[in-house]
Amino acid sequence: ITQYRQIFETHCSPQWFRFQLIDLDRELTFTSEMKNYAFYCGGFALLQMYTFVSVIKAMSTEGPKINSLSSRRGFISGGFTSVIATSIIPNIAYANDKSRTDGYEIQKTASEWRSMLTPVQYDILRNGATERPNSSILESEERKGEYSCAGCGTPLFDGAAKFHSGTGWPSFATTLSGVEVEDVSAIQAGLVGAELRCRTCGGHLGDVFQDGFLFLNTPAFVSGKRYCIDGAALVFKPADGSNIVIGDQLPPKKDLPGFLSPPKITPR
Repeated sequence: ITQYRQIFETHCSPQWFRFQLIDLDRELTFTSEMKNYAFYCGGFALLQMYTFVSVIKAMSTEGPKINSLSSRRGFISGGFTSVIATSIIPNIAYANDKSRTDGYEIQKTASEWRSMLTPVQYDILRNGATERPNSSILESEERKGEYSCAGCGTPLFDGAAKFHSGTGWPSFATTLSGVEVEDVSAIQAGLVGAELRCRTCGGHLGDVFQDGFLFLNTPAFVSGKRYCIDGAALVFKPADGSNIVIGDQLPPKKDLPGFLSPPKITPR
């Protein structure tokens, strides 16, 4: 309770609203100025809960590596919570329609991109698709190094900014200058995040969310942001000079804990 009280006081008090933590049930007393912001907080919590449930469903369902929904934000706009979200942000259910070619330094035709990328890389980088959670070998990567764009090699993230968010996607607390963030309103950024692209080639990378303060003892707690990235859009270059790791690889299979393993049958 003390930790979360400190979080609220640190991130929510300045000029936005004042509140008083009454007891261990975490009841909040809001000033009259908080009516609109309370609705925002309630909607945000509901959307986050629905997103979490959707991700769990996706993780437990057999299927292709690429999600049928076009982005993580599709999880949110795909259910009853879209009623809340679209009442605040009318265009929440629509993907970023900015061209992934015009205005970017590196430009290639669709056929050229297809010839140099794997099918999964192409769907993510050029079509804005989203890989299934826990489907990239980079999700568990912990070594020091640099993460670059699988399409053009632009440096995007420092390994020191990576942390384990538990979402199933590689997560970072900060970016390098090669990452472009979609220009959205503060409310939309808080509710459903903003798209991330490679600043050089326009390739889709993932989304950024304003919930970094939830991840105690991680770099995201300091930055306040969680950059949720599709592993297949990245290439990892270890600082020790060892072989690069292409994100479009499945992670190694993990052995089940002993209590979940089937009993061994000894033939007579």
